Order: sequence, then structure tokens, then C-alpha cells
Amino acid sequence: MVQQRDVPRRLLEVATKLFADRGFESTSVQAIVQKAGVTKGAMYHYFSSKDDLLYEIYARVLRMQTEHLDQFAEADKPVAERVHAAAADVVETSIANLDDTVIFFRSMHQLNEQKRAEVRRERRRYHERFRQLVEEGQRSGDFRGDVPADLVVDYFFGAVHHLGTWYRKRGPLSGREIGQHFAGLLLNSLRPAGP
Repeated sequence: MVQQRDVPRRLLEVATKLFADRGFESTSVQAIVQKAGVTKGAMYHYFSSKDDLLYEIYARVLRMQTEHLDQFAEADKPVAERVHAAAADVVETSIANLDDTVIFFRSMHQLNEQKRAEVRRERRRYHERFRQLVEEGQRSGDFRGDVPADLVVDYFFGAVHHLGTWYRKRGPLSGREIGQHFAGLLLNSLRPAGP
């Protein structure tokens, strides 16, 4: 029997697995609640629809990453250290939650327009906060200023969003190591040219 406080976590865990195995469209609410060991009423107490489950699978990862980014951005450290920490973190946490992210991006088009707009708004907030860090480094002279910060952010996150196509858990590098490499590559590309 699932404890009441564990119901949302259990539903998200089961939905993630079923969406990965069967696809979002082919997974019924009945299959989710049956596998989670809860009633439909219990599910609808926490989530108003299957769309809400899909949205929350990704939104919880994005919320966590945003909290981390805010902490890095506000730290009393040089801007290069803060950007490195933020870049490494988003890669490491994306890999740690790769199933959630891959499922979401594969099925996002099936969300209703309001939910899609919410996700786009939250992702934009994250990217804008990251861009502000890059711009801070450009203003201080720590980063090269000849490349627009928007382009830097699009380039970096294009690579991050591509992780799901090639990362393998049994590969030679851990998520942390890949995060450190990605962050190092980003910082190297931002370093001002020598005299």
C-alpha cells in the first residue's frame, strides 16, 4: 500500500517508466494508477490529467536546475567560476534525470497549449538568467565580447539538449565528468583572445 505522502512521487515514477516504455499516447491513466497501486481518485487529487503528469516530469527537473542556477548566480565568486558551476550543474543534472527530459521532449507537442507555454516560459527564464551571467562576464572583460550572449547560450544549450541522443550510462565518463568537460569547453570558448 502506497503511503498518502508518497502518492505523487510514485505516480511520477510510474508514469515516467510507462511513457518511456510505451510512449505517452499509448499509456492510459488506468495503466498508470494500476501500476502505481493507487486509485484514479488519488491520482486526480494530485494531477488533473495525464498531461499534468507529463508536464511535472520535466517541470520538477527544470525547477531544481533553476534553483541551482540562482544559487550559483548569486554566489560571491568570480563570474567565470559561477558560469563554470552553472554549466557543469545543468549537464550533470540533465544526465541524472535523462529519462525525464527525453520523455518530455519526445512528447511535449502533445501537451495542451497552456502547458507548453508554461514550460517555454520557465525554460526562457532559465536561459535568460544564464545569459545574464555571460553578459556580466563580457562587461567585466572576463569573457570575450565579440560573440552575442544569446548565441553563446543557444550554442551551449543546443549541446545540452542533445545529450539524450548519445549519452549512455555505461559509457566511459560519468555525468559529473561530462559536466566538467562541457563547462570547461564553454569557458575556453569565452576566454578573451590573448594580445
